[in-house]
Amino acid sequence: MPTVSVGFDKVSTAIESGATAYDVVGDKSRQVVVARVNGVLVDLSHVLAEGDVVEPVLITEPEGLSVLRHSVAHIVAQATQSLFSDVNLGVGPPIKDGFFYDFGTTRTFTPEDLEAIEKRTVEIVNSGQRFSRRITNRETARIELAHEPFKIRLLGADDEAHVLSEEVMEVGGGELTIYDNIDLRSGDLKWCDLCRGPHVPDTRYIDARAIKLMRSSAAYWLGDQKNESMQRVYGTAWATKDDLKHYLNMLAEAEKRDHRRLGVDLDLFSFPDEIGSGLAVFHPKGGIIRRQMEDYSRIRHEDAGYEFVYTPHITKGALFEQSGHLDWYKEGMFPAMHLDEELHPDGTVKRQGQDYYLKPMNCPFHNLIFKSRGRSYRELPLRLFEFGSVYRYERSGVIHGLTRVRGMTQDDAHIYCTRDQMAGELGNLLSFVLDLLRDYGLDDFYLELSTRNPDKSIGTDEEWLSATQALEQAAAVSGLELVPDPGGAAFYGPKISVQARDAIGRTWQMSTIQVDFQLPQRFELEYQASDGSRQRPIMIHRALFGSIERFFGVLLEHYAGAFPVWLAPVQVVGIPISSAHNDYLFDVAQQLRSRGIRVEVDASDERMQKKIRNAQTQKVPYMLIAGDEDMASGAVSFRFRDGSQENGVPIAQAIEKIASAVQQRVQV
Repeated sequence: MPTVSVGFDKVSTAIESGATAYDVVGDKSRQVVVARVNGVLVDLSHVLAEGDVVEPVLITEPEGLSVLRHSVAHIVAQATQSLFSDVNLGVGPPIKDGFFYDFGTTRTFTPEDLEAIEKRTVEIVNSGQRFSRRITNRETARIELAHEPFKIRLLGADDEAHVLSEEVMEVGGGELTIYDNIDLRSGDLKWCDLCRGPHVPDTRYIDARAIKLMRSSAAYWLGDQKNESMQRVYGTAWATKDDLKHYLNMLAEAEKRDHRRLGVDLDLFSFPDEIGSGLAVFHPKGGIIRRQMEDYSRIRHEDAGYEFVYTPHITKGALFEQSGHLDWYKEGMFPAMHLDEELHPDGTVKRQGQDYYLKPMNCPFHNLIFKSRGRSYRELPLRLFEFGSVYRYERSGVIHGLTRVRGMTQDDAHIYCTRDQMAGELGNLLSFVLDLLRDYGLDDFYLELSTRNPDKSIGTDEEWLSATQALEQAAAVSGLELVPDPGGAAFYGPKISVQARDAIGRTWQMSTIQVDFQLPQRFELEYQASDGSRQRPIMIHRALFGSIERFFGVLLEHYAGAFPVWLAPVQVVGIPISSAHNDYLFDVAQQLRSRGIRVEVDASDERMQKKIRNAQTQKVPYMLIAGDEDMASGAVSFRFRDGSQENGVPIAQAIEKIASAVQQRVQV
């Protein structure tokens, strides 16, 4: 009797001939939706073979949710075609937190159309249909799908190896397959789609109450603007209705926290059309927050032994040829500016010009600083730090407020150390990064390890292995979860990314730490070792915020604009009950300013309650209110932005309370 290994502990079990994955790992509660057999996701109907290793995949796991969502995408497509006869099938992959399906059609889907599609989707789910995998070939599929022109294009010619993104999930792998939707009661074929799967066994695994169509938009066939325009329907699906409710609540909260809206409401920054897309200007209040962020970071870096450097915004192209960025990163750079060319009167070239580029990163410049003179092992580790402005040509479709811009300021550090110092330096770096992020109010982290892509990298396997192992050791010491990101490294070395969860549970990539054996070789960097020999340093790249702009946007959403008092642009507003109390509060304000507190007095003609509402709208941490009784007793009423209030607080005590909160970086 054949045997297979089951679960992560690989317990051996005997199976009958023809047994399926469901027979081994399926469950009556329908929590297991697919299986992983020998590391590959398969339907639960997959027939097992001797020696297979079978693992259950739950509906709540990331892979299980993706399969659920792709199955719902099929039902949405079925529902759409049942309602609109002029719709052709495109592709429908799962995406983060949901799915989409692209349709070839001349119509533009309206909100009413989406309501009808969602209603029909629920009806199909509740009617009960089975997803049945069927192996086919291109010739048969072309006949069967002759009415679906986009599917025919996916099939290609018989001798063509048609390659699509993993997201598309239509063709690929060793077999060409179609999934039939079969009515569970009658056994009738209801619908089919070209797809490599896998899918949930049937619609009883889908909670119809946990499906929501979100929106529609225009799209292009396979995402290429040269292709036909299509209609894309976006949706989401979850294991339970409570999961869907939680997700929709999170979206609503995220919309309220959108940093682009808050930036306008709080007068922090803007993106003037006259300057260009993805290029931000910070207004005075935003400038205060940014300066506080930068100043505190500078102090911490100085305490940690970093040395500050400054480099220009532009350079000759030869520098990026030497670093390799023109080979590996040119598409992400602004086009060259050809300068310094001189011509003879007849128009012939007297002096060749040079291509100059706006810099997309600072590391080549820092290498030149290291190389500017001889270096000794006694100087290592050498930690160079810069708030360096860089420019990256992001496509217009991906620019998003401050979190995806074309001009940014990186808090960029490059550490040069010996091979013996590398492990210790990485451990210290990671601790430094995490501690500083905690100081800004982020404290829920995990780590991501990006490893080599053999097709997009340089250097030896030994160098990459050594660098990767050093990063793994540093991660282990931190005690944080380490998630693999295979093939996600830069061309010159592996990296650890700090992933931070914000106040509503969203994940943002923050700091990155990269080990680099390549650029020291390309720039021929050397130091004199203790034995007098010339050695190459190890180079560690480290961006703590990623960019000031992006970190600003993340913090703005994390705090929903209500920054902790030490970062708030206005920390205190004095609110006189009447004009007779103005001078009293102006005097209090002057005492606060002498302690470095940012304070304003609202001496306008507005009523007191309107002044309080204005201060709360601007998310000011503290309001000091004064009337006759306060003046008589040398006190103020201390009001917080959450609406709570302490009356009769002596002025000296109020000032000390505020100054202490600023110094201790307290969240009000």
